[in-house]
Amino acid sequence: MLTMNVTQTSLTGVLLIEPKVFGDERGFFFESFNARAFREATGVTRDFVQDNHSHSRHGVLRGLHYQIEQAQGKLVRTATGEVFDAVVDLRRSSPTFGRWEGFVLSAQNKRMLWVPPGFGHGYLVLSESADFLYKTTDYYAPQHERCVIWNDPTIGVQWPLPGDELILSAKDRVGIPFADAEVFP
Repeated sequence: MLTMNVTQTSLTGVLLIEPKVFGDERGFFFESFNARAFREATGVTRDFVQDNHSHSRHGVLRGLHYQIEQAQGKLVRTATGEVFDAVVDLRRSSPTFGRWEGFVLSAQNKRMLWVPPGFGHGYLVLSESADFLYKTTDYYAPQHERCVIWNDPTIGVQWPLPGDELILSAKDRVGIPFADAEVFP
């Protein structure tokens, strides 16, 4: 039984996943993750080793993050609220190197996104608050973490809120330009 619809995005390897949702007057049910079904539907065979949960308020922008070593693939979704999720291809050998794409992920649409290793990733909270969940294929390694500045003009992510409304961490405010970023082969 197919438990999800998988769509290849414009970025090589990034997949938009829409789970099959069963709903009635009581509410809804869906499998947020099933290893066998995920592998069969996506072709992704990597194991997940860590689950993360982030709660943020309206206007919080986190990203664009990646790990240059111990690169993480991420399966991301929003459990409450709504976010604008942005990914940028940092794989020099990729035909989509330097390109970005954005997706609205929400508790309402229940969409998930598979972000393979080699991508920068970030999200902006559009609702009053949001709970953002993600599974990773490698462990967090702060010594290998990198951050491309959220408003890099070369990449040109079109965040849906003006810059003066964004709430950024000190780390994200001083991300490096794409031109100076360590990238993947």
